Amino acid sequence: MPARIAIDAMGGDLGPCEAVEAVKIVLNSGDAMVPILLIGQQEVLAPLVAEAGLQGHPKLTIVHASEVITMEDKPLKALKSKKDSSMLRAIELVKTGEARVAVSCGNTGALMAGATLRLRTMNGVSRPALGAVIPREGGHFILIDVGANPDARPEHVVHNAIMGANYARVILGIPSPRVGLLTIGTEEGKGNALIAETHVQLLKLGSVINYQGPLEGFQVFRDEVDVVVCDGFVGNTLLKTWESLAKFFTNTLKTELKKNPIRMLGATLAKGAFDALKDRMNPDRYAGAPLLGVKGNILKTHGSSTRHAWSNAIFAANKIIQQDLYQRMEQDIAKANELMENPSHTSVTPFVTHPASS
Repeated sequence: MPARIAIDAMGGDLGPCEAVEAVKIVLNSGDAMVPILLIGQQEVLAPLVAEAGLQGHPKLTIVHASEVITMEDKPLKALKSKKDSSMLRAIELVKTGEARVAVSCGNTGALMAGATLRLRTMNGVSRPALGAVIPREGGHFILIDVGANPDARPEHVVHNAIMGANYARVILGIPSPRVGLLTIGTEEGKGNALIAETHVQLLKLGSVINYQGPLEGFQVFRDEVDVVVCDGFVGNTLLKTWESLAKFFTNTLKTELKKNPIRMLGATLAKGAFDALKDRMNPDRYAGAPLLGVKGNILKTHGSSTRHAWSNAIFAANKIIQQDLYQRMEQDIAKANELMENPSHTSVTPFVTHPASS
């Protein structure tokens, strides 16, 4: 059965038009794309596909689903009452192997619950995690978990580290991603019990991941690690703080630059630099947040995803298929669990101490 991408076209804030236009961007890009299954109400999608000039395209198939899970729906109730929804149909196609990745910008709670219940977690993993790509000095890093599991145990955070490292290899193209454990201080005894035990377990993993040790908040946006690991409560707080802070700086800069003609002239001269910064900070650049740890590949995009965010998520899904993210991740989880269960094992990776805060 050929590898395919299943797209839940119906659940986003901006409607299915943006998803269809994203498919047009992707299929006209010239990249080697796998076939796409566009899932939703046939009577809605067919005219949009025809308008986009994609009718009869050999790499596009519409899969009819009569129902839509909305942003207002209660996740578990929607999963029970809307069994022919586009979201559940996309997940089911991954489960049966008819698709290798499902992409959705719909109800986050419903997507996570549906994927976990229908696909189950991969062997050796008890809790899935959401990853996000965030800009930093000199590039980008993976932040994981950003909200799937706020009440994590040490083994969950260890699995987050392994899953985040594998995702960084695929999306960021880094062969051996540097992994850091987010805490409040790198001195001995700093952090809570979760951090202390997770650090001990991560040190056992040897060559499974490139663990760099504890990491403080002021180091997150430096070029020190490629994967920042934490529980879902901390990760979600950090993600939303970063997003709001980025908007604050952008809006403040616009306001200040418009205060007088001299500043406006300076802004015109520096337009190239401002455009480059805007591109680096644009969340649409890496729009898909993967739900890692389930038996299949699920990508969650922003509820208000534009066609550009959608297309970047589809390109990411294509990369996941080409580099077989799931199989490598499952192998690393199995190795890590074996090492963690061996109390006599000591790490061959030296502890790297980061500069402590004052």
